[in-house]
Amino acid sequence: MKTTVLDDLEKIRKIDKSNMLAHCVNCSRHYEQATALAKETLLDYPRPESVIVAGMGGSAIGGELFKDWFRDKLTVPIEICREYSLPAYADKGTLVFVISYSGETEESLSVFLDAVKRKCSIVAIGSGGSLLEFAEKLGLPCVRVPSGMAPRAALPYLFIPLSILMEKIGLVNSVASEVSEAIKILRQVSDLNRPEKPLKENFSKTLATNISGTIPVIYGFGLYRAAAQRFKTQLNENSKIPAKWEFFPELDHNEIVGWERAEELARLFSVILIRDGFEPKALWQRIKVTSELIDAKSVKTFTVQVFGKGSLAKMSSAVCVGDFVSVYLAVLRGIDPTPVRTITVLKERLGQTGLKTKVRRELEKLAK
Repeated sequence: MKTTVLDDLEKIRKIDKSNMLAHCVNCSRHYEQATALAKETLLDYPRPESVIVAGMGGSAIGGELFKDWFRDKLTVPIEICREYSLPAYADKGTLVFVISYSGETEESLSVFLDAVKRKCSIVAIGSGGSLLEFAEKLGLPCVRVPSGMAPRAALPYLFIPLSILMEKIGLVNSVASEVSEAIKILRQVSDLNRPEKPLKENFSKTLATNISGTIPVIYGFGLYRAAAQRFKTQLNENSKIPAKWEFFPELDHNEIVGWERAEELARLFSVILIRDGFEPKALWQRIKVTSELIDAKSVKTFTVQVFGKGSLAKMSSAVCVGDFVSVYLAVLRGIDPTPVRTITVLKERLGQTGLKTKVRRELEKLAK
């Protein structure tokens, strides 16, 4: 049987120099620590009329996951803001979570300034930087999370506090029991996909091997809409490959036609379906027919089956598998998953515009 680098722990360590795999293996522990941090945070805001989660990249995906998790329970509107400013309706009745792992993301700092000017209720979440500096100076509640991680690896700390804090002000409930189950499920998923498990017994290693050399397309639905998005962005940042994501039922009104005359192009792609085995009948039938139409185009198709009973457990299990797959694919390609050089260069060039300096000056005036 042909050996694979994915079963050579020494080679994995040499390629994954910053040990991104450790964050996958220890994700349940990070969920526990994130829960404890959020519980310690004091929050004394009135019930808001709307909620906005502002952030970029790995600092924003937690808001998307939360939105999917509580879509059928949250009775106030929630929006994810990935802009330099808040939407027009944001005012003192709006609760704004500003999330920036580094605390220096210019879009997030700009939104933070906007939220302060509009007298919104604000919670800052990050590891430090200008965001927490000014949140503390202004006497605003903040969650200070552990530093030294890649923002995408810090997901538990940027996601779980949202639910804990929103429960504190009465917007959601039953968070503790769902988090408890999710932690147990994540331990199981991590154990099944840890690097010590050989490829033949390791789902994530097998999937990474099967999609290697293709452009992955991840399809989610409902509860797994943001999980599909997270899977895609992890493939971008960890594996350093292009990927895309879509969700049911919307993709059946446009995306599906893209395979119609793809011909030889179809062989360049692979499709990953996130499933939970309990889809509503109409959705189950839609996914079945869609899969058959894609299979007919000779596109390699795979399924990620979620674990658990509660929404958070199922959602987070899909996220965990996606994280593992993205790192294993990076190792297969001989690429250290942690550095994101293109983003670093981009930020360096954008830093020359002086926007962040301008925002800091305005915040310093307001903080006096």
